[in-house]
Amino acid sequence: MVALTIVTNMVLNGVWLAGSRTWVDDGHELPAAAKRHRYIVRRSAIRNATLPQDNAPAGATELRNEPPHFSAFKSPERLLMGAGPSAVHPDVLSVMSEGTIGHLDPAMIVMMEQIKDMLRYVFQTKNAMTFPVSGPGSLGMEACVDNLVEPGDKMLIARNGVFGTRMTEVASRAGAEVITTDDDWGRPVDPKKIEEALKANPDTKFVGFVHAETSTGALSDAAAICRLAQDHGAMTVVDTVTSLGGVPVSIDVWGADAVYSGSQKCLSCPPGLSPVTFSDKAVEHILARKHPVQSWLLDLSLVAAYWQDNSGKPRVYHHTAPVNALMGLHEALRRITDEGLEATWDRHRTVSAKMVAGLEEMGFSMLVDEAYRLPQLLTVLLPDGIDDGAVRKALLEDYHLEISAGLGQFAGKMWRIGLMGETAREANVDKLLAALKEILD
Repeated sequence: MVALTIVTNMVLNGVWLAGSRTWVDDGHELPAAAKRHRYIVRRSAIRNATLPQDNAPAGATELRNEPPHFSAFKSPERLLMGAGPSAVHPDVLSVMSEGTIGHLDPAMIVMMEQIKDMLRYVFQTKNAMTFPVSGPGSLGMEACVDNLVEPGDKMLIARNGVFGTRMTEVASRAGAEVITTDDDWGRPVDPKKIEEALKANPDTKFVGFVHAETSTGALSDAAAICRLAQDHGAMTVVDTVTSLGGVPVSIDVWGADAVYSGSQKCLSCPPGLSPVTFSDKAVEHILARKHPVQSWLLDLSLVAAYWQDNSGKPRVYHHTAPVNALMGLHEALRRITDEGLEATWDRHRTVSAKMVAGLEEMGFSMLVDEAYRLPQLLTVLLPDGIDDGAVRKALLEDYHLEISAGLGQFAGKMWRIGLMGETAREANVDKLLAALKEILD
């Protein structure tokens, strides 16, 4: 057996090896690609040879980048009270520092099953296809849209902020024929507009909307929208990135089909995972697709073999899951299940009411009416004379507090104050209100 190297234009005694390929001559005919090259040289014959370097890059044999040396990174002190991420409990961080194990380790499989059970609890669903996508909430959005939508499918998307608009972009890239309804920022999705659009477009296959719009703090009526979609034969894609764990989310009661969330909001886990859940109807639709899912990584028919129990068969490798991040999600979910969803929702409401009362006493007003205001994400309108950037900078540098700026039309005119997950504590409300009073006095 002889190893043959095809040499086109390379530096044999240096680092530059572009233009060379190696095949093993095992008695079979060489690939056509090998025959097309002019030079076939035995590897042993060229080990110490030097060919002309007329076309070699300057300094090809030199190490040009010096190694950069830095001190170990140390996270600065921060109390996260913005639109995300939220504060992470020390127990979650501690679990994430446990020793890494293999993504198919027996202990890993046990943890995966427990994560799925706890996600079913927070989603309030019996869906078998419930698991965390390895990526941020936007990747969860793509997982839901890309798996359901085939080129040419009509999808109705309700836009009342940044993330409804983002869903429109994702659906368009998946080949959907997108139609939209629009509501003012700070208002919930209007179910009447959904109904009118469905009547005008009876061939609509999917309806997408954001339950809790992170850019505005508005909460929409998911049950009503899902019911309208069902009545018109359409399946639903629902964004619960900011709502899951902070307000009631009831997937089976709503009859939602494909739902995604994020680990970094009310679940109080570091960013990087996106819990998703698919109804049995949605799974059947995905498995009967005419076209392959455009994303290999997100193809439910493939990733399910890793996350699902295959009737006693071994799990099938799909990708190397973020093991320690999943350990953190396990602990974050365990803390929620120990507290109980009802208690968690009540804590968010109580803390939010205290924050609103304190801000209104200082002369601030809320963008969103109380009837559909998210307790975990307040959008606070700024009175005249308040410098948005200067106040947020003072909060961060002098008080180690982070709040978020307004987006889009509200940039420079509004703050987004997060009271999500572990951040939803009365002591944190007191700290922020006291800091604002000192800065603004």
